[in-house]
Amino acid sequence: MAKKTEKTNAARLLDKAGVKYNLIPYEYDENDLAAQHVADSLGQDVARVFKTLVLHGDKTGHIVCVVPGNMEVNLKALAKVSGNKKVEMIAMKDLLAVTGYIRGGCSPVGMKKRFPTYFHTTATDFETIYVSAGVRGLQIEIAPKALIAFTGSIVADVATKP
Repeated sequence: MAKKTEKTNAARLLDKAGVKYNLIPYEYDENDLAAQHVADSLGQDVARVFKTLVLHGDKTGHIVCVVPGNMEVNLKALAKVSGNKKVEMIAMKDLLAVTGYIRGGCSPVGMKKRFPTYFHTTATDFETIYVSAGVRGLQIEIAPKALIAFTGSIVADVATKP
């Protein structure tokens, strides 16, 4: 008998809103939390596995950026689209206090507070994408347009190839 996957807060919020998704468990490696490892574990293209990054803008405060696993946030582009002169990643030690999530388990759904959120334009290229379900070892497979609407996010060119 298969072990039942526990619902996370992110999953419960999506359920409450009637948003369709699938919870996909995977084996995570404490020493390799990179999106490429997640994609390999899921048997998916890393471009469909989106990472949730939390930054701080000099004018707006905390903002969230959701970018494909094979890209990195373009700080200048994100600053411009978010109305900041400068944005920078928050310190890893602050992630739990700011979001309620840990590194490798940060979801764009269900943070402690709702922050302005920006999805990279490629999210809408796919029928479904993967984002963290709020814990390591569990991803949400979801239609990007449904997720973007649910989170009230803006779609913009906020990432670049490393």
